[in-house]
Amino acid sequence: MLLSKGTGKRKIKAHLKNEYRERLLDLLTVELRCAGSVCFDAQASLSPGLKNLTQANYVDKGFEGTKERIKKMFDKVELSVSPYDTAWVAMVPSPYSSQTPHFPQCLNWLLENQSYDGSWGLPHLHPRLIKDALSSTLACVLALKRWGVGEEQRDQGVRFIASKFSSANDEKQHSPIGFDIIFPGMIEYAKELDLNLPLGQSDLDSLLQKRDLKLKGVLGDNSKSRKAYLAYISEGMRKFQDWEMVMKYQMKNGSLFNSPSTTAAALSHLQNAGCLNYLRSLLDKFGNAVPTLYPFDIYARLRLVDNLQRLGIDRHFITEIRSVLDETYRFWLQREEEIFSDTATSSMAFRILRLNGYDVSSATLAQFSEDNQYFKFGQDFEDMGAALELFRASEMIIHPDEMVLENQNSWSSDFLKQGLSNSSIHADRLDIYITQEVEHALRFPYHANLDRIANRRNIEHYNVDSTRILKTAYRSSHICNKDFLKLAVEDFNSCQLIYQNELKQLERWIVENRLDKLKFARQKLAYCYFSAAATMFSPEQSEARLSWAKNGVLTTVVDDFFDIGGSEAELLNLIQLVEKWDIDVAADCCSEQVEIVFSALHSTISEIGVKALAWQDRNVTSHIIDIWLNLLRSMLEEAQWGSKKSTPTVDEYMTNAYVSFALGPIVLPTLYFLGPKLSDEVVEGPEYHKLYKHMSSCGRLFNDIHSFKRESMEGKANALSLHMLHGNGVITEEQAIREMKGLAKRHRIELQRLVLQEKGSTVPRICKDLFWKMSKVLHTFYEKDDGFTSNDMLCVVKSIIYEPIVLSEF
Repeated sequence: MLLSKGTGKRKIKAHLKNEYRERLLDLLTVELRCAGSVCFDAQASLSPGLKNLTQANYVDKGFEGTKERIKKMFDKVELSVSPYDTAWVAMVPSPYSSQTPHFPQCLNWLLENQSYDGSWGLPHLHPRLIKDALSSTLACVLALKRWGVGEEQRDQGVRFIASKFSSANDEKQHSPIGFDIIFPGMIEYAKELDLNLPLGQSDLDSLLQKRDLKLKGVLGDNSKSRKAYLAYISEGMRKFQDWEMVMKYQMKNGSLFNSPSTTAAALSHLQNAGCLNYLRSLLDKFGNAVPTLYPFDIYARLRLVDNLQRLGIDRHFITEIRSVLDETYRFWLQREEEIFSDTATSSMAFRILRLNGYDVSSATLAQFSEDNQYFKFGQDFEDMGAALELFRASEMIIHPDEMVLENQNSWSSDFLKQGLSNSSIHADRLDIYITQEVEHALRFPYHANLDRIANRRNIEHYNVDSTRILKTAYRSSHICNKDFLKLAVEDFNSCQLIYQNELKQLERWIVENRLDKLKFARQKLAYCYFSAAATMFSPEQSEARLSWAKNGVLTTVVDDFFDIGGSEAELLNLIQLVEKWDIDVAADCCSEQVEIVFSALHSTISEIGVKALAWQDRNVTSHIIDIWLNLLRSMLEEAQWGSKKSTPTVDEYMTNAYVSFALGPIVLPTLYFLGPKLSDEVVEGPEYHKLYKHMSSCGRLFNDIHSFKRESMEGKANALSLHMLHGNGVITEEQAIREMKGLAKRHRIELQRLVLQEKGSTVPRICKDLFWKMSKVLHTFYEKDDGFTSNDMLCVVKSIIYEPIVLSEF
């Protein structure tokens, strides 16, 4: 569950001050110069007015300094200790005498760590967590009273409890897990210890009545989740607890639910050796106090990786992330209990490992069902965070028969939607950040979530407060961290300046090639470049973005030329010119339009070929020409279907249409600029072609679904119209759309499988990713209508290319 302080909210501004822009330009220069791991003298590029600022702050607060601080986090996981759990450990009696504590060091820690206001708990606690402070303070007071020490500290704690007791019934306060049962149980224990708590009788009666009603409900429920809930809050159950049932949840490390307080309660009643060894191991590690959950390292490191990936800065930590994932995969294969005993940890591990090419089976997630102790503990604790992680994991379907993921996707999405629509998420006062995360996950599924759009959204809604709450509040810098946000903002804005410069280059290229003179052609440079920047956003991928964008513009021009701009003679002439390649433009072009289009193709393909030579150490120009020829011939075939009024079968149409959809010239040449050297065997191999075909088929079907009505009126071939036509009149438009969407989904799942599958793959992963990223572009563009005519996209384009991020309190 996520919490944030009011002062931690970040207001996003849509403007950038000149001084900040200048600083970003300097940071950009440093970033580019440091790309080869050798930095130049940063002062050499700074304007005079900024040198003093940089001298004072650059080393400590600059880009590289932030990266180094984050890198150190991979070495050690930080986790706050818990006064609440430490108090319960302190209450465990010695096996040799019930009048002495088993862990006196915990008692000493309580005496030395009381806050100035008389409470115990995390420092600077959120104002909506008074219930947590009450619970922690009462537990500490009980421990001191139990052993007859710290009278002064007890009195101060009692005064704090009395002053804040009304908050125990405040529905606006966030309740720790089990508070409505545990807190009244501790009050009853106080009476047994003759501890006088000057509490308002009406508030006390209300609290006890609520406890009795809740107990009546959960004790009468025999479901797995309710049993686990009752075991988890054992310290508050007292005479109602079934300790034989509780011990069924004991883990290999001796703990109950990895919870020191639950384990301590069990040890107090049963003197179990496993419980004792677990608590001893915690004190050996943390000193004289314990955290509220342990072990925590796998989850924390996965959250660190997830944070960096979601903010778009993971490329700065490739070695460190690979080490975390290799270790996590080893634990996965060993069936490590730390992973598989927790919904959020196992779901996140599955998702991140599968996304990074590790062979993990979805069958391991089958244990997390709608009614399972590992998912939700009870009526007052519906773990939206765990449900969200499970939903994200369920999107990683790569096989058509992964029914485990299909089912979990269905019910977890329903659960999340219900949490948003009814009062539960607000009645529990869950933080606004978890609400936003759920809304975004449901609205933008993984396959339709463009990387850079998601990065910006995650930055703008990032919660830097790392406070989370179980039975008590805890913090870890691995969960949320201001350095993550700082690095992400500077990285995003510095990359954005590169995009603006590249877009200016492309604008000059259009004019130089006279493409702006073609009246029939749509001018879609911003959209074409946006799709490149939103998927290949790092500075070193500049050549890849330019190739993608130029070919994107040219495919739009050629599509319009074949669609409305050129006669059949001109279309044939253009194809003949590309086939011959080295021609006399003035003599061989039949019109000025053909001359402009061919000249632009010739110069651009030649330029890309020369640049690709430096990356590939071989000439790939002929391959790029072939890619374009395949497109031109497929477009001609479609044009001739229309002119001859012939009707292809659906199979004939799709065999041609996935090529004529024109993704080949955009994606395939770009692969040469991603780093790996691609041999003829790879680019001519079956895996390469399947990736291309599934990506393009998916896009073609999306396009045909959205353009069905318009193309039907124009008499053009379309997958939907052909499906209905060849269905002998029994297939309705609604049925055809449903079937085409199903077919597109199958292509998408197969594409995702090819991308994520490492075994037997010959296409480098970074290259396979590009096919998937283009698929994401298609889903984004066709979310509402034909993407090239969507006004909503304009705002998205601006946010990625032109509008920098400024956090007013950052």
